[in-house]
Amino acid sequence: MRILPNGDLSLLVELPDLETMLGLHSVLADDPPPGVVDVVPAARTLTLLLDRAADPATVAAAVRGARPRPPAARPGDTVEIPVVYDGEDLAEVADATGLTPAEVVAAHTGTPWRVAFTGFAPGFGYLVGGDPRLNVPRRSVPRVRVPAGAVGLAGEFSGIYPVESPGGWQLIGRTDVPMWDLDRVPPALLRPGVEVRFVASDTPPETPPLPRTTNLPTLSTPEACHTREARTGPGEPEPNVPTGPAPETRGGTRDEVGAEGTGARGASVRAPVGRALEVVAAGPLATVQDLGRAGNAALGVGAAGAADPEALRLANRAVGNPEDAAAIEVTLGGFAARCHGGAFAVVTGAPAPLTVDGRAVAPYSVFPVPDGAEVRMGPPPSGLRSYLAVRGGVAVPPVLGSRSTDTLSGVGPEPVRPGTLLPVGEPPEAAPFLDVLPVGRPAEDEITLRVRLGPRDDWFTGDAVAALLAEPYTVTSEIDRVGMRLDGPPLARARSGELPSEGMVTGALQVPPSGRPVLFLADHPLTGGYPVIAVVVAADVPRAAQARPGQRLRFRPDRRGT
Repeated sequence: MRILPNGDLSLLVELPDLETMLGLHSVLADDPPPGVVDVVPAARTLTLLLDRAADPATVAAAVRGARPRPPAARPGDTVEIPVVYDGEDLAEVADATGLTPAEVVAAHTGTPWRVAFTGFAPGFGYLVGGDPRLNVPRRSVPRVRVPAGAVGLAGEFSGIYPVESPGGWQLIGRTDVPMWDLDRVPPALLRPGVEVRFVASDTPPETPPLPRTTNLPTLSTPEACHTREARTGPGEPEPNVPTGPAPETRGGTRDEVGAEGTGARGASVRAPVGRALEVVAAGPLATVQDLGRAGNAALGVGAAGAADPEALRLANRAVGNPEDAAAIEVTLGGFAARCHGGAFAVVTGAPAPLTVDGRAVAPYSVFPVPDGAEVRMGPPPSGLRSYLAVRGGVAVPPVLGSRSTDTLSGVGPEPVRPGTLLPVGEPPEAAPFLDVLPVGRPAEDEITLRVRLGPRDDWFTGDAVAALLAEPYTVTSEIDRVGMRLDGPPLARARSGELPSEGMVTGALQVPPSGRPVLFLADHPLTGGYPVIAVVVAADVPRAAQARPGQRLRFRPDRRGT
């Protein structure tokens, strides 16, 4: 066992093999050390996510003292999946393996598989332990669309796409068994340790009622930082990059806004008009955010939450809400809402110009919004994301313990759009307003961020590490809530080969083969297959989240971590 620092709020535990990983994950998931808020299993590692009060050295000592044990068998831990083996790549897989198509099917069904870890999308399990003859590479050219329910192979893994998305796995069949369903407990059918048996079926599956992806508003170009290179490593499926208009969906990801009632994502999209905000304009992107849904990694779901959590906390304190109350995160202004029932509000983060029924109000100060009044937010002169909090909080129904929109996985409420009605909760009875709020510093052309090297800085040359800590990197237009691609000196590797997938964290600087680092933000993928050279410390992530395209970032070692 080797335990590596992974920023200041995470540890990466390296283990010799999959069996040891599963055994240690079983122990830590059942009885996590104090301060551990989630455990992300991967091929041969566990990523421990820590709260702000945790002592990493104490957590590491507890992990070293833990004794891996085989995961206890539980009812339902063996899942049978009927598959129609008519995949587009079945003949190609047969050619690559030297088998006939019938022998490929026999190999896939003849050996039980097991879920090693989850990632990429809620409900997606990476299955291992199958017939080694089925170890085939990904397609050289990924497909733009892979249907939900497609069964594929890539490297040593097999998997079932829970959503319609781009993908590069070799498709050998299809099933209509839902991988993700919020009406099921737990919602993910495939979880680490679950045994999977594939059964050949002659009955064509019905059109699966599975979640599909949505065309999310984004600041990024089609080659954004959440594209294939940034979000996946070799052998992983292509994630659900937004590619087209959103059909109606279910199963806890995307549900068309505008229908009566509460969608399967969990957002109330047609609230009764009591105390509510009626969205008039949404700007480039406006989402409901709180402090996230930590603790769901085993389901393939990341924490998400506000990109600038300190701005959210400040906004909530200003209006007397609990710090984790939900508010509206607005990217580059352009947002407007009509208030039903009256409320007190505040805007923090990027200092967007504000008006209430045409009357200017100052950001970073609490202001009343009378019943029927319209609050408008212009583009901020600096920063990227503003937070509109109302006393009582935005009270859309929570999904997996949070009201946050996760733009990558699709869990939580839809991004708001004109016509969305957001209910406002009951105001706290005794909590006072804050009369004076600290105003953020004026934006700088160059932002300095503290980093801790690792966990994979040894994958890079000394010159690459030196360049990261000496040269400025420019924020490109490829930016959204998942992360941002940076332009600067390419970071060359010191070793070749592929890194098995491992857990990712907010603030991670992941380096794909191009050498151009990607800085992950709140909606980052749960796992990734490219090495992380360094991680921005948690206290500086809010500043990174406010960086705009064209701004320069400089990375400096965090001396507290030495």
